[in-house]
Amino acid sequence: MVGQAGDANELLALVREHEPELVIVDIRMPPTHSTEGLVAAQTIRDEFPETGILVLSAHVEIEEATELLAAGDRIGYLLKGRVLDLDEFVDSLQRIAAGESVVDPGLVQTLVRHILAKLRLPETRDDHRRVLAVVAFLKSSKETV
Repeated sequence: MVGQAGDANELLALVREHEPELVIVDIRMPPTHSTEGLVAAQTIRDEFPETGILVLSAHVEIEEATELLAAGDRIGYLLKGRVLDLDEFVDSLQRIAAGESVVDPGLVQTLVRHILAKLRLPETRDDHRRVLAVVAFLKSSKETV
């Protein structure tokens, strides 16, 4: 463990100095507690594509999450409220470090609803809409969920 950053700039400085294998980032970081952590994660991905990144969030940020998840391997996005089991959390970290992507089921559900809303499909049974939304998401994404 390298250390804990107080804000996004400190996080970036630590990553640039130590080049860790894996970084855990909270989306909302000081000073404004908006999306500084997500911006830092995207900067880390650009500068250190081999570094695994786990983003933790209390909320789903659709556009930013989609962009980050499409950026390549070794990426994770988990909702804080669902990170309750230590063994599952450690497993997620190990999977990200090994090159996999880990996506919170709550985020997947939100992304599917978002895709369905954008598609504005004609009257279709709910199960057909879900299948079409998942296919559309997978075709538009570089990663599989």
